[in-house]
Amino acid sequence: MGGNADEIAAGRARWQARYDASRVREVDFTTLSGRQVAPVYGPPEGMDYPGFERIGWPGEFPFTRGLYPTGYRGRPWTIRQFSGFGNARQTNERYRMLLRAGGGGLSVAFDMPTLMGRDSDDPRSLGEVGHCGVAIDSAADMEVLFDSIPLDQITTSMTISGPAIPVFCMYLVAAERQGVDISRLDGTLQTDIFKEYIAQKEWLFPPRPHLRLIGDLMEYCAQHMPRYKPLSVSGYHIREAGATAGQELAFTLADGFGYVELGLSRGLDINTFAPGLSFFFDAHIDFFEEIAKFRAARRIWARWMRDVYGATDPRAQWLRFHTQTAGVSLTAQQPYNNVVRTTVEALAAILGGTNSLHTNALDETLALPTEQAAEIALRTQQVLLEETGVANVIDPLGGSWYVEALTDDIEAEAERIFAKIRALGRGASEEQGDDHTAVQVGDMTAGILRGIEEGWFTAEIADSAFRYQQQLEKGVKRIVGVNCYTDTVTKDLEILRVSHEVELEQKRLLEQRRRERDNQAVHAALSRMVEAARTDANLIPEILEAVRAEATLGEICGALRAEWGEYQEPARF
Repeated sequence: MGGNADEIAAGRARWQARYDASRVREVDFTTLSGRQVAPVYGPPEGMDYPGFERIGWPGEFPFTRGLYPTGYRGRPWTIRQFSGFGNARQTNERYRMLLRAGGGGLSVAFDMPTLMGRDSDDPRSLGEVGHCGVAIDSAADMEVLFDSIPLDQITTSMTISGPAIPVFCMYLVAAERQGVDISRLDGTLQTDIFKEYIAQKEWLFPPRPHLRLIGDLMEYCAQHMPRYKPLSVSGYHIREAGATAGQELAFTLADGFGYVELGLSRGLDINTFAPGLSFFFDAHIDFFEEIAKFRAARRIWARWMRDVYGATDPRAQWLRFHTQTAGVSLTAQQPYNNVVRTTVEALAAILGGTNSLHTNALDETLALPTEQAAEIALRTQQVLLEETGVANVIDPLGGSWYVEALTDDIEAEAERIFAKIRALGRGASEEQGDDHTAVQVGDMTAGILRGIEEGWFTAEIADSAFRYQQQLEKGVKRIVGVNCYTDTVTKDLEILRVSHEVELEQKRLLEQRRRERDNQAVHAALSRMVEAARTDANLIPEILEAVRAEATLGEICGALRAEWGEYQEPARF
């Protein structure tokens, strides 16, 4: 496929052959004035367009314009609102509200103790239980979280990385207790430990034991859960930490390549396991830059998967991604401005071809969303889908001189960063470590590990964040309500407050469950898990048995911490 008129016409014909009208939604694809619009647009017939092979047609390599020939005409993005607060019962009620209001999938936010693999009664959990997400201590909590929500009929995303595997096992046990065959489960587990070391800082162990667990999870899902995506490689937290758009894209895709190398080192078939990888990006406020970033992401991933890692199945070349609007762009000052910011960011994600989307609530810079704020965030997506026509045409900005130039520029920046990371890897002597925690690595994985251990990623993000802060303080960059147009008539918002009673009740339930379970079975299961950790065995079955016995998250993670040790981040200024 090239840029001359005949090649463009041949590409258009291929797209038309794949465009299945029977799979198109039964909705009105005209403008508000009744004007008919085509599903996709390209260069006028008979016109050469040099470089058009880098843009192409929807559903065709390099997938710049999207993964599917029908785009959103066939299936709109999934409205997946990120939610979790208090205890499992409270969050379950919020989930059912969101589903009744038209949400298409669930995305679980966990509280800080859960994210750190601590039980709610751990002294380090004091004052944090249920505050930034839902508290989950055991499989019993997971059962309550999804009460009356059939897990084989809804896709569920869980945003957790450090203790992702024990929490995943609790999700499986909750499904078993619903009578659901786990092979029918569909959803995503974040599991992205690289971005924890790079940006979010919620790890449990040194990198290599974490990678061993991720490899175990990839193998388990490939064998038992073909619809489930065991890894969501996250750029969101990298961007929120202060990275630029180019850094977010490059660091995230590099992490993804590292996980591809991990799967290959386990002997997995790339055409089988790569479709189980998904991505999670930030939609920030610079409208066109974000659109270009998403389009470049698909193109880079497809090319690397085909040309570097040998993926031949188009599905293994697809970059599927979820997007969340930028939490860091929200302001406590004049918080209703956040509705505007979120709308612009959501529109950028849609025009960039996101597969699913979460829109932040206007009050999230102050607290967890109230029900009213959560409803406005949900309605934002529904207005964009139902009223604006943005889902009528596939990649409507494709061919824009500005958007295509930005797409090319971001792609080139990402390639320069990949070269730096791979150079780090080639300069590092591969550490052997313990036989059961070492991984076989390629240049990208070795570069990521060295960049983590030497603080390179942290320093790069810190430099970008510092430069942006300087621009804000000098007034070069402006934020409405913060460093310009600061006069306001807005009054303080009523915000959601999580009662201290939530923590007391969660600790009471945890104590009760420990009394009522078979503690001998718990200790035996934990011992078998630790013994398995000293071998090359896949740890998922042993962790599952501990979860079935009602071992708590803190007990499972604590036993593995004692075996593998904890990680200390290097100082870097």
